[in-house]
Amino acid sequence: MNDPGKLVTPNNAYDDLQHRTLSGIPCDLARLIYLASTRDYNSGLYHHEGLFARYGPESTRVALRAAHKDIFYRLVALPLEELVNELGIYVRISREAPTGFIHTWQELEPYRVAVPMEVDSTMVQLFQSNIRLALEVLRFRQEHSRAYPSASSLQPLLGR
Repeated sequence: MNDPGKLVTPNNAYDDLQHRTLSGIPCDLARLIYLASTRDYNSGLYHHEGLFARYGPESTRVALRAAHKDIFYRLVALPLEELVNELGIYVRISREAPTGFIHTWQELEPYRVAVPMEVDSTMVQLFQSNIRLALEVLRFRQEHSRAYPSASSLQPLLGR
């Protein structure tokens, strides 16, 4: 751990997590997915070696659980257009083809495992419904952009 004389609290671990790790992730949806990946699927316990070494297992787990819930509730509160933007950013950083990404997420619904434990079930349903709707908006926009190129992409042709 850090300084033996320094009081180690979950707040210290939470602040460290925010500043060193989460601030480098470009959107809340990606942060949510990252935090979910630190949770063991069998036990529900969170793991993060760097934080464990500095703050111990209990402070680390409390910090990861709190950050996971905070980001989840922020995402649930987003207006649809902002959630669509979050999803669009996540699709871009995934480096997957958008069509394949959207299809896979619609079929497998991997966002379901990104939900924190012990959150309000109505909020879980709202989150999942909003993600499904945002995926549909992205799918529609992608199909629409292929079928009808934007006026800006036609400008070079019109200038000739």
